Amino acid sequence: MMEQEEERLQQLVFGAEEELLGKLESFPEEQLSIVEFMIFPFNPHQDSDEEKAEESSSDSEEENESRLQIPTKRKAAWEDEDDEEEEEVDMTHRFRKDLKKSDAESKMPKQKLQQRLKEQFQKAMGGTPSWAEKSVKKSKKKAGDDDEEEDEDDEDSELLKKTGNYVGASENLPKGIIKLKKCLNANNENPGEDRLTTVQFHPSAQVVMTAGLDHTISLFQVDGKTNPKIQSIHLERFPVNKACFSANGEQVVATGMKNKLFYIYDMIEGKVIPVPRVRGLNEQRVKEFEVSPDGEFLLLTGSSGYLHLMTMKVWIHHLTVYNLNSSTSNSSSCMKDRNALSVYRSAELTPCSLTDTREVVRSLKINGNVCATAFTGDGSKIFSNSDEGEVYIWDVRSGKCMHRFVDEGCVRGTSMAVSRDGLYVACGSQSGVVNIYSQKTCLQESSPKPLKAVMNLVTAATSLRFNPNSEILAIASRAEDEANRLVHIPSFTVFSNFPLFRKKTIYRSHCLDFSPNSGFYSVANNKGHAVLFRLLHYKDF
Repeated sequence: MMEQEEERLQQLVFGAEEELLGKLESFPEEQLSIVEFMIFPFNPHQDSDEEKAEESSSDSEEENESRLQIPTKRKAAWEDEDDEEEEEVDMTHRFRKDLKKSDAESKMPKQKLQQRLKEQFQKAMGGTPSWAEKSVKKSKKKAGDDDEEEDEDDEDSELLKKTGNYVGASENLPKGIIKLKKCLNANNENPGEDRLTTVQFHPSAQVVMTAGLDHTISLFQVDGKTNPKIQSIHLERFPVNKACFSANGEQVVATGMKNKLFYIYDMIEGKVIPVPRVRGLNEQRVKEFEVSPDGEFLLLTGSSGYLHLMTMKVWIHHLTVYNLNSSTSNSSSCMKDRNALSVYRSAELTPCSLTDTREVVRSLKINGNVCATAFTGDGSKIFSNSDEGEVYIWDVRSGKCMHRFVDEGCVRGTSMAVSRDGLYVACGSQSGVVNIYSQKTCLQESSPKPLKAVMNLVTAATSLRFNPNSEILAIASRAEDEANRLVHIPSFTVFSNFPLFRKKTIYRSHCLDFSPNSGFYSVANNKGHAVLFRLLHYKDF
């Protein structure tokens, strides 16, 4: 009876077994979980199921948060903690003084200097390059873009991924840093026993000449490695003040320190010709001179502001030409050079009467004393600088003063250089300032303004020299060691890596010169050495 009652009660509450399964399937999840708990109060898999549910819910929450999260600002790959420290930077250093906007900025905070450097970089680059921007905006392509445009974009992206030399090297000399190499001294095989007064490259051959107070003139072949000696000439009791090649490179003219005697060395014939006196030259001594580019004149610097223009021609006084097949002869007086004379001699004609009549054809006079002179590239004009700071411009043919002007800010002039291409004139002063002018402006204006006042020397600027293509102006002072600078033209900025930093190589400069194609630069110093540098930008000698 009891079993029947229990079965009847079970059917009333739960129904039959099939009905029970149907009811359980139709129940909601919440009610189903209650029923499960009632039927299986101690389910061993319940905890693990709950943990899985919690993990899945947490994963979904993280995904939703990541989707809703705003992208953070890109951070720098590396930061220097020292950049945050406040520090004053010395702006008088030669590497930083170009960043100053006024003389009052002797010191500058590090952050301001960093901003100044960024501005200078952006100015040089024409703006901020895309790779330097912190956030780069990528343009979205439209759906209707052509395949050709996509190909071009791919090519651009490939170009930016590589670091090859896509742009060819410029033929113009770049500013800032000059590529050079210190070579063996040009006169290494025969260094001077006293200071050198002259170093000069031959106008056509790969040869350099040195001369100095040891009474010697030496010639060396220039290769930058061994620089073998070609020849040395010793002049008895004649310390050489200056030596110079003639325009055609066949002769060397040398002046002394104490008198007006000078020597001419004929390299073709191998003869040393002393010139004790020159007709029309009334000077006690002759030290400084210049050779005209056409080789016709020698400009001698005299005393009391005088300049003497001496002819370099050789006269054939009485030339008698005999016809070998006739008894008649023609006689004439004419002016010929040495080459014409050799032609007559090679024809086995009668000997000619040769008279050396080098003479002063005209004299020029300036106010004060002459401190420097220079011919223009075509040899038609002479620039002369006085110790009073006044520059005179002369016409060679007429001997007239074409123009004159005062070197701006100059108290006492010391040196001068004229570029071969007729563009620039440089005037050095006792204070070390070198003013660079336009030749055209100097001929037209009474008070020309310099294109640039170079103030990198603190002692007297005693030597100036333009290189052949007027891309470099070498300036130097003999009063201090390493006082030698190379100025880039036309930016008028000094190369920062010359001379070599913290290493004495030049000492005191007494003479400067460039090779015919600017491949080499040499300095004659007080140690008797001709210091030689190879300028790597220029490929030829």
